[in-house]
Amino acid sequence: QLQLEESGGGLVQAGGSLRLSCAASGRAFSNYNMAWFRQAPGKERESVGSIDWSGTRTYYTDSVKGRFTISRDNAKNTVYLQMNSLKPEDTAVYYCAPCSQLVTMSVPTWYVNWGQGTQVTVSS
Repeated sequence: QLQLEESGGGLVQAGGSLRLSCAASGRAFSNYNMAWFRQAPGKERESVGSIDWSGTRTYYTDSVKGRFTISRDNAKNTVYLQMNSLKPEDTAVYYCAPCSQLVTMSVPTWYVNWGQGTQVTVSS
């Protein structure tokens, strides 16, 4: 079973930066494509971006392109989300999950136990 724990969130002013981490345990992390998601209050969870198992291919939703960067370190069983030029609309709880399809950022049906996420709050 793949277990994921997100960290690194916090309060930052607009224009600032944060780096989120997602630490994995359980199943072989390096076998999986991974994705980041976020959920703002009162809104549906939305995808942010994805990265393939090797770290060579990444995809991003339009609203974060050019500002966010996903990377991974398979030796540390960790995937990262570097967020720059943050905006108030980036405020949300951020989650990571395995990803069965990189472009659509779909989550495999067997992954049901999401982590607690990490809160990112961007003040104007």
